Amino acid sequence: MNDAAPEPPELFTWEFATDPYPAYAWLREHAPVHRTRLPSGVEAWLVTRYGDARQALADQRLSKNPAHHDEPAHAKGKTGIPGERKAELMTHLLNIDPPDHTRLRRLVSKAFTPRRVAEFAPRVQELTGRLIDTIVAKQDGAAQGEADLIHEFAFPLPIYAICDMLGVPPEDQDDFRDWAGMMIRHGGGPRGGVARSVKKMRGYLAELIHRKREAPGDDLISGLIKASDHGEHLTENEAAAMAFILLFAGFETTVNLIGNGVYALLRHPEQRARLQASLAAGDSTLLETGVEELLRFDGPVELATWRFATEPLTLGGQDIGVGDPVLVVLAAADRDPDRFPGPDVLDLARRDNQHLGYGHGIHYCLGAPLARLEGQTALATLLTRLPDLQLAVDPSELRWRGGLIMRGLRTLPVRFTSQTS
Repeated sequence: MNDAAPEPPELFTWEFATDPYPAYAWLREHAPVHRTRLPSGVEAWLVTRYGDARQALADQRLSKNPAHHDEPAHAKGKTGIPGERKAELMTHLLNIDPPDHTRLRRLVSKAFTPRRVAEFAPRVQELTGRLIDTIVAKQDGAAQGEADLIHEFAFPLPIYAICDMLGVPPEDQDDFRDWAGMMIRHGGGPRGGVARSVKKMRGYLAELIHRKREAPGDDLISGLIKASDHGEHLTENEAAAMAFILLFAGFETTVNLIGNGVYALLRHPEQRARLQASLAAGDSTLLETGVEELLRFDGPVELATWRFATEPLTLGGQDIGVGDPVLVVLAAADRDPDRFPGPDVLDLARRDNQHLGYGHGIHYCLGAPLARLEGQTALATLLTRLPDLQLAVDPSELRWRGGLIMRGLRTLPVRFTSQTS
């Protein structure tokens, strides 16, 4: 009788990127807190069970500050967003701990109150409708239309929305779209493309902050500047870093929420039909629970951003050393059968769905209300305006973007019957 444990799955290959969930199931069962070497060369702990994940996300001994990681030479600068150090954009919410985190989050959270997000809903609906109008018009009257839902819909919607919220003038928003596009295209490849975009964005933000200081408006950047001017001690670097991370983190998560969500619905026609029937009846209940289920089932953020142990600790039976990087695998935790019955089943009506798609604890995603609004609006409008939406390629032809933190499709080719309203 052979009692040897089976060989661990190979991680971070292209095959793994297509469907990481069997590998994560193996890790949950056999090595729930697993030390591995990442493609960048950095060694880190992967946390895959739901209970351990919630503990790690809320554990104050796990710092967000990269200064707590004694980086080896071969891993220098590979634990964050490429280029943010050189561009002096490190002082944002994903890289700091209390008390600085508490102070900055308090300032920025004013832009994401339920009231402010609700006020923004008509603008999100306008953007969504305009993008679908453009897709339909491009068909030039043809009965059958085709589009890439990532680049023509899921990508521009959150870019324009977050630019509006930040106060980026309309004439400059296409520049932001170009820089953000470079970040997505190079997310898992050469880091230089991302770093160049970060540098350009930093230069623009410095200029925009200066202009907003001279002529403030009713926007987030103006709000950050006003707080700085009223004794909150927000430096220009902090204001630029906050604007940068809200853009960087605020657009790609929503791109992936929409892209992954539409793809999941296309692969589960019975769930899609239920949602369309609910929308046709004017009932938004299934839309709201459905977006939460899509966040759990194949969410936009695969791994939570970096954490570093500030003292020795034990997690999932493993001893974590001082300075060790810890990565919580949200995608694995949200498929944990000990927390979610039938975790590999998509159930848009699922209740008790305390998924970790937007994190947990003090670093819970600040922009989650806006992302939910965008996701709900995008799905409802797509399924209503283009009710017979179908994949235009075999699923085996789809490719997922490389990278460590985010999970999203490179393209999502679809076909549909063109409708003008």
